[in-house]
Amino acid sequence: MSSVPTPAPADGCGLTIFWDDRLISYDFGPGHPMNPVRVELTMALAREYGLLDRPNVRVEEFPAADDKLLGLVHDGAYIAAVKHVGATGLPEPRYGLGSTDNPVFPGMHDASALVAGASVAGARAVWSGEAEHAANISGGLHHALPEAASGFCVYNDPAIAIAWLLANGAERVAYVDIDVHHGDGVQAAFYDDPRVLTISLHETPRTLFPGTGFPGETGGPGAEGTAVNVALPPGTGDAAWLRAFDAVVPRLLESFRPQVLVTQHGCDGHALDPLAHLILSVDGQRTAYAALHKLAHELAGGRWLVTGGGGYELVQVVPRAWTHLLAEAAGRPIAPGTATPETWREFVRRRTDEIAPRRMTDGTDVVEVTGWGNGYDPASPVDQAVLATRRAVFPEHGLDPLTDR
Repeated sequence: MSSVPTPAPADGCGLTIFWDDRLISYDFGPGHPMNPVRVELTMALAREYGLLDRPNVRVEEFPAADDKLLGLVHDGAYIAAVKHVGATGLPEPRYGLGSTDNPVFPGMHDASALVAGASVAGARAVWSGEAEHAANISGGLHHALPEAASGFCVYNDPAIAIAWLLANGAERVAYVDIDVHHGDGVQAAFYDDPRVLTISLHETPRTLFPGTGFPGETGGPGAEGTAVNVALPPGTGDAAWLRAFDAVVPRLLESFRPQVLVTQHGCDGHALDPLAHLILSVDGQRTAYAALHKLAHELAGGRWLVTGGGGYELVQVVPRAWTHLLAEAAGRPIAPGTATPETWREFVRRRTDEIAPRRMTDGTDVVEVTGWGNGYDPASPVDQAVLATRRAVFPEHGLDPLTDR
């Protein structure tokens, strides 16, 4: 993997950001890790950089997902339960609603359907050609299951967007999930569907929720090799994480040749995140964004739907990471050494009573990566994890797990 992104066209890439201020109503309440201020601060930072005003960037509103769209993934009884708890405040434990992870809040259905609607609007835009790339940074709620909320996720917007694409003629959709947690809900939705390739790079389920995402989870009958899981050890940092990415993602996408690339960009793999144990930097994450952007152009005709995801260091990490993501998707990457705007830092202080980061880097402007082509290190826990994944799925794609680079 190159640490230098491919130069963008002179006018950047066409990007439509689906945004509505009501998206911050997806709010589980005080003290919950999934605080919507992280999205609010991201959009504020992107605005301060002028990103939303660029001629190649559009910010558009969209309708909430209706029951028919939600029903592409979720059971009708579950949708009815979400509406009920949001209206009454009464928990529905059998549907995962009212737990510590997923406390009930007023208007839960409306807020969750709005998030799903943004991702479906993005899928529609890239599939129709109305947008080259589309983004819903409030989305990426990848844990929700057909019949239950899970892991802060009520409706599974990436899965619903992918299901919409399939229902509207797409024959090959690839989903790459770089959240620190396994993208279990999206994998489950398409485990038996050979039209969808799901790739998740995450901390090993031996040490982290949701306890799934082992290399042996490779897809159901007729879809063998279309579920791909890279389960990384705690303490994995930038260079090792990017090496794992390089060893698995590009080659499988090349083999699958997706018509659309859908990506989930949870930034909770960062060293400062309070809920997990990887040690990535904003710079390492930014490098992954550039790699996925390049792959979208090379392999999916530029059709790229970007979503957010996890990320619970609300001030120091999420706004910078996702502003880098939006800038990359616009074809106008922000130089890592760039100072954060003083007006944004003041807004952060007033909004959160915290001191905002002063620069868009964690101090490693260029992350050097030793690619898999340089050889396998049997003493490396990361290489062991990568090889387990390659052995599990590469043969299903006609690839050699040891020698294919």
